[in-house]
Amino acid sequence: MLTLGLLLAIQQAPPPPAAPSATPSPIARVVITPAIRTLTAGDTVRLSAQALDSAGQPVPNAVFRYVAAGGRFEGQVDSLGLVTAGSTGTLGVAVLASVPGSRPTIERLEIRMLPGKASSLVVTPERLRLVPGQSLLLDGRAYSAAGDPRPDAVRWRSSAARVAGVSSDGLVTAVAPGRATITARVDGAERSVPVEVLATAVASVEITPATVSARQGDVVRLSLVARDRAGRRIDGLTPSWTFSPGKGQIERDGAFVGYEAGKYVITAALGNHAAKAVVSLAWRDVRRPATVVGRLPRSLFSTEEVWLHPSGKYAYLGTGSGGDRMYAIDISDPANPVVTDSLMANARRINDIMTTPDGKYLVHTREGAADRKNGIVIASLEDPAHPKKIAEFTDGVTGGVHSTFIYSQPKYGTHVYLTNDGTGYMHVIDISDPYNPKEASRWTTRPDQAGNALHDIDVQDGLAYLSYWNEGLVIVDVGNGVKGGSPSNPQLVAQFKYDLNELYRDVEASGGPGFIRGTHTAWRHGKYVFIADEVFPAGPVKGARDASAFRAYGRLQVVDVSDAEHPRSVAWYEPEYGGVHNVWVAGDTLYMGAYNAGFRAFDVSGELRGDLRAQGRELVHVNTADMTGKVQNSAMTWGVVVRDGLAYVNDMNNGLWIIRMEPRREPLTP
Repeated sequence: MLTLGLLLAIQQAPPPPAAPSATPSPIARVVITPAIRTLTAGDTVRLSAQALDSAGQPVPNAVFRYVAAGGRFEGQVDSLGLVTAGSTGTLGVAVLASVPGSRPTIERLEIRMLPGKASSLVVTPERLRLVPGQSLLLDGRAYSAAGDPRPDAVRWRSSAARVAGVSSDGLVTAVAPGRATITARVDGAERSVPVEVLATAVASVEITPATVSARQGDVVRLSLVARDRAGRRIDGLTPSWTFSPGKGQIERDGAFVGYEAGKYVITAALGNHAAKAVVSLAWRDVRRPATVVGRLPRSLFSTEEVWLHPSGKYAYLGTGSGGDRMYAIDISDPANPVVTDSLMANARRINDIMTTPDGKYLVHTREGAADRKNGIVIASLEDPAHPKKIAEFTDGVTGGVHSTFIYSQPKYGTHVYLTNDGTGYMHVIDISDPYNPKEASRWTTRPDQAGNALHDIDVQDGLAYLSYWNEGLVIVDVGNGVKGGSPSNPQLVAQFKYDLNELYRDVEASGGPGFIRGTHTAWRHGKYVFIADEVFPAGPVKGARDASAFRAYGRLQVVDVSDAEHPRSVAWYEPEYGGVHNVWVAGDTLYMGAYNAGFRAFDVSGELRGDLRAQGRELVHVNTADMTGKVQNSAMTWGVVVRDGLAYVNDMNNGLWIIRMEPRREPLTP
């Protein structure tokens, strides 16, 4: 996660301090070559610059320095002008030109980093079984070898147009009984879809069930039954589904979800035959009141991660913005949390904290250490109110550790899975002997560093769910056995990569290119993984200050991993204002720190499809802003830990909040 100060620092390229006696620069403008400002992801380009005076003549003795000016996760630029495109997006570059004794002149440029050539096509559905006269639209999408989506227009062709024709938009029309192959093509990438047009005539169709009562947001599964003249079922047909009126969505498999209460008419069509069903939805009605039980404001540093001791009597709170300590807090009386001790560290940020499952030890991260020995600190919790440092691990992770996850397996022992800020690798550290931690392995999606940032790790059932920023969600076997993996031999299971540039195009439109966006965190719960994106605009609102100058964005996606090797996004949640950061799922409730949108919780019961906010699933919203924190009257909610009916909410600007969700108020009856 990025603090606001760090964000603004990387979005602008400040000049080096000028000497007090510096004179105005003789440089009037800086000419940068090459003039073409696009680059294929994975490639490099060398920039060169020339300084000219007001008469257009070269300025002798000019010195140039190149620095990144935004979008640092997507690419790199060294001080001599070598630009490396690690991912798609926009990389801002600032060229500082100066002569000794004068102020520097700054020229800023933007390099658009584009996906490589198309190497694969995905077409849905993968096969069609139609009746004469029926039409269905195919969806074709091209991807580069790195899995980046491309905007190429897909070319369509039918092997037997007299059986099934296809338009330039991918609309397939069944003409006569037989078989055909529809081929989609983009450059060298090609994908074929088999089409069967039935000779058996359809005599009747019906939707089952014909009537359904449910709540808004419930997934209603409908199926179309087709029969021939003899009353025999015809299986495997692909109907066209529609609904009216109202808002919602219906998918190719007949899964319908309505966003508002009311009656919906669902229609399924097979050529000239159609059937209808009625779905009646009641309001979800899950909204609940909340009570702020306790507060622990922090004003010396910003507040980072919160974690609870397994006993439930103590909490641990990290610090940022120069923070060099972790607080231990007695929460046995939630209305009066009290700091019992602090564990000091050589760091400017203690971002992440977690205890071992037995509560005997604690691990916290370090970033910004003065001696560059960041890594992790291991503390004994023999007395949970007074943590004592017993060891540290810094080998290979001196660039900083942002996040960790402690996971124990009877077969392999206890390990810390950590993110390496400097390289983008996951390191697996064996702490079965916590006094002598040792590295078991390290793993990455790709060996190059540009655009390769690992931000967070969640480990469940022997699978590590890695939030890999530009690379999306990556699932790795670290002991599950599905791919023969272990802590010492991690093995890739699957990757879910999506188009961050397209998803957040409105952020770029309003705040400019080079904005911050990436897969930030993941949480496995049941058959779903909830992934949240961290998104900040490229710069503040011009002319604005304080809260009006800055906001976060972002979306939470629900990824179905019931087939772990083929994850797919099925639902999403996006606050009407603010962003999404860390989440916690317990039972049927997802709790979220939504940055300047405050603390939110919403209902994730049942099957999830579509827009969760539009379905009335939000349970609670508390704006965690007051006048007692480090930043007054401005929420920047980080995350939440839940235990015994209480939500322990950490806000960067305002410290710790302890919140209880009250039972839902029942309507009054006469």
